[in-house]
Amino acid sequence: MNVTLHLAQDPEADELLGRSPLAALVGMLLDQQIPMEWAFQGPATIAQRLGTDDLDAEEIAAYDPEAFTALLARKPAVHRYPGSMAKRIQQLCQYLVEHYDGDASAVWHGAGTGQELLGRLRELPGFGAQKAQIFLALLGKQLGVRPEGWREAAGAYGEPDSFRSVADITGPESLAKVRAHKQQLKAAAKAAAKAAAKAAAKAAAKAAAKATKASGT
Repeated sequence: MNVTLHLAQDPEADELLGRSPLAALVGMLLDQQIPMEWAFQGPATIAQRLGTDDLDAEEIAAYDPEAFTALLARKPAVHRYPGSMAKRIQQLCQYLVEHYDGDASAVWHGAGTGQELLGRLRELPGFGAQKAQIFLALLGKQLGVRPEGWREAAGAYGEPDSFRSVADITGPESLAKVRAHKQQLKAAAKAAAKAAAKAAAKAAAKAAAKATKASGT
């Protein structure tokens, strides 16, 4: 694994993501409730603070939890919630040590089908269904990991030129398209929530009026 990624929008951080399977997994894990660039800058920041040029699952798994939390919390913080994310990163590394001898790339090496790979990713601590599909799409679209049926297993994120997630970001232009897509989704969700609230209020008012009429008051 030695490719050029543009997820952190920082040459050194992206270089680490492109050559380190564990860094890519950790970046994906961090990618929630903060800007994408901040999340994928995280692995490089952690490596720098550990005094190394890469991340090691065994080292992180064995690290003192309080010290590791402090390492992530040091300004600039690796994440908005350094305590919870430090715990999740250590859980991920412990899982990799126990199930893959600490080799993050073993998660996808040997997976015969996209569904098998998706299943492996979903078993990783901190990886839900959506995160697993996005990372599967990233593996297929940019990291050359393409077992049979990988696009189908990745769902909509596997569609070519979909610009739905980090899997589609290859530079500033595609980043802008992905951001625009996410803003559209948020706007649609907000509109749907507003419509649902309005419908519920209308139904409640109707029910109240009916109850008043039935009571004869």
